[in-house]
Amino acid sequence: MEKKIKNFTINFGPQHPAAHGVLRLILELKGETVEKTDAQIGLLHRGTEKLIENRNLIQSIGYFDRLDYVSMLVQEHAYVMAIEKLIKGYVVNYKHRVIRVLFSELTRLLNHLLAITTHALDVGAMTPMFWGFEEREKIMEFYEKISGARMHAFYFRPGGVYKDIPYDMVNEIYEFINNFDESVQNIEGLLTNNRIWKQRLVDIGVVSLEEAFSYGFSGVLLRGSGYTWDLRKQFPYEIYSDLDFEIPVGVNGDCYDRYCCRVEELKQSSKMIKQCLNILQSNSYDSKYNYHMINETKAGSKKSMEATINHFKYYTQGVNISNENVVYSSVEAPKGEFGVSLLSLKDSKNFLDNSSIYRCKIRAPGFFHLSGIDFMSKGHMLADLVAVIGTQDIVFGEIDR
Repeated sequence: MEKKIKNFTINFGPQHPAAHGVLRLILELKGETVEKTDAQIGLLHRGTEKLIENRNLIQSIGYFDRLDYVSMLVQEHAYVMAIEKLIKGYVVNYKHRVIRVLFSELTRLLNHLLAITTHALDVGAMTPMFWGFEEREKIMEFYEKISGARMHAFYFRPGGVYKDIPYDMVNEIYEFINNFDESVQNIEGLLTNNRIWKQRLVDIGVVSLEEAFSYGFSGVLLRGSGYTWDLRKQFPYEIYSDLDFEIPVGVNGDCYDRYCCRVEELKQSSKMIKQCLNILQSNSYDSKYNYHMINETKAGSKKSMEATINHFKYYTQGVNISNENVVYSSVEAPKGEFGVSLLSLKDSKNFLDNSSIYRCKIRAPGFFHLSGIDFMSKGHMLADLVAVIGTQDIVFGEIDR
């Protein structure tokens, strides 16, 4: 009697520890080989963009901390730069631009340490996670010192930052970053040339350059396929044109190349952080800023009646939009190109005292990367799917929004 062998379907997630959030994959398997991967999203959907449209511009900054909740300040960065484009006259002084870049690169360390170490944990290596999370704890302490919050900082503002960093904190970050390179070397020494690690990653989840372009990949998933593309170099913003750094790229576009790119980006970010700290210590910049654009501190608001009035209007009315415009601002987030598009329509019924926007659209890099999970995992073993998910560096807050 002739027997027919049929593929079977199983659920991967959303409760799976390697799913990195509320990801549910419906897998069609032939034995242990993945034939098809159908990603199911939407389990975390909160309607963030609509919430932003119904609040004033300042109140909405906090939503960007909660999208990719591993890369908080980088996403705030994209949003406040979009506001600055939307409202003419916003000029950010050099010191605040340096502080923004400093904390954006610290945030990149925060993200890549989690990405690399949890990826290693998913594949079977536990030790790097303990080393990496110790360094992440130190960065979160810097977050807490400048904003009062370990994760959801709400620190960047249109026109600059909430407040200057204390001078002694520059020395603390110096001490941290000088020891950080050794921690990266320890993680790299355990993984990069490890025979088992390479067997699990080399030639797994290969993405050709054509596939990366057609799926809209950016960040490490694009650079890992051999294309030199980084918004900090191609379209420099803030002070990136003044900094010396390199763009690491891969060759084969596999999981191992993407891992190597992230390790090298840790070193490049460390290099940029040192340059920012040198600038802050030199005091060779203009540190004045316009109190009409940045809220004055509580102590500063007592110095003049004008500062007191601005303090009151800042929190009651937010930032006033007086023109009709559409803008798009993007940054090189740790996961790729993170963009924010804002549309203002004067006298719209959705306007709250001319201090909110009519439409907000967020470009989340993880959304595009997840769309490639099917072709990246096809033909691989079920265990390799975990390695592919880990190397995509997915956080569902930005995918579901």
